[in-house]
Amino acid sequence: MANTRNKNLTVARFGAAHGIKGEVRLKSFTEDPFSVGDFETLQFADGRRVKILSLRPQGEMLIARVEGCKDRNQAELLNGLELFIDRAELPEPEDEDEFYLADLVGLEVRENGVVAGRIAQVHDFGAGDLLEIRPMRGPGYMLAFTRENVPVVDLAGGFVEIVRPVETGER
Repeated sequence: MANTRNKNLTVARFGAAHGIKGEVRLKSFTEDPFSVGDFETLQFADGRRVKILSLRPQGEMLIARVEGCKDRNQAELLNGLELFIDRAELPEPEDEDEFYLADLVGLEVRENGVVAGRIAQVHDFGAGDLLEIRPMRGPGYMLAFTRENVPVVDLAGGFVEIVRPVETGER
């Protein structure tokens, strides 16, 4: 099974600058979008710490004030940067059938009980979560993470069982 307890998880991504006072758009990947502002240890991929001072809604995004970001030029430098938190700092899910999407990365993929590959990544492009699957043979593919496509998630066993829709079947 993939060990995700000791890795950083992406919780948000900065977008374009907003206005001239250093505010920046923010896409949160947390269940409660505003909870990204509650994390004390947010950091960039290079390990630099970042502190969000305030958040407010703006359509599908949030507008963030970030410590040390005083003007539009500084805000523009944040565009596209992702924010991470150490997975070990998050509480364990309370229910047996709850998990963090990042815990799926590295799990074995089974189809009809036969090992078919591994989950390489979980993506959120805005229309729902997608699993990036690296098969044992052939090109990788994306699969919508729905109960219909992924009826079994067994974290303890280290695998998921998938049912591919007809349009993504064998090539």
